Amino acid sequence: MLELEARPLTQEAFAPFGEVIDTRIADYFHINAGRTRRYHDLARVETLGEEARALISIFVSQPVEVPLTLDFLERHPQGSQAFVPMHEERFLIVVAPPGESIDPESVRAFVTDGRQGVNYRAGTWHAIQSVLEREGEFLVVDRGGQGNNCDEYPIEIRVTLPEHEVVASSDTEFEERQ
Repeated sequence: MLELEARPLTQEAFAPFGEVIDTRIADYFHINAGRTRRYHDLARVETLGEEARALISIFVSQPVEVPLTLDFLERHPQGSQAFVPMHEERFLIVVAPPGESIDPESVRAFVTDGRQGVNYRAGTWHAIQSVLEREGEFLVVDRGGQGNNCDEYPIEIRVTLPEHEVVASSDTEFEERQ
């Protein structure tokens, strides 16, 4: 089984897989008579294939337990998929580069700080939504249209957080992992 410790999410570390969506590292310009900052073009939405179109959805996800055990990764070969937390939900990200198979040496794990979203490039292998601490709502932008746009690849992965990470206990109070 592949063992990974999730590292803090940074644009540089995540660049091979897509973009980090985070206003704290993006440029903006003013609109709406100067009352609104527009953080423009934060991620490239990819919609490939016949009659493709961009979709905007909201996913509501239940929290996972850490260590997280995965038995597959999935990919969307015909489009990107962006996840943006709506209420500062932290989540785990497990990714591998596009390709027909997954090289275990190329798999990476990250943990967001709650204000970061991600955009997986078309074909990037990734884990299912893995929100931490509490139920999470995510704005999701991905591809709709004809054709199969979800493949799964079997792989056993165990993801942990660094020992100093704060996680939710079963009674929803926070405790520090030792």
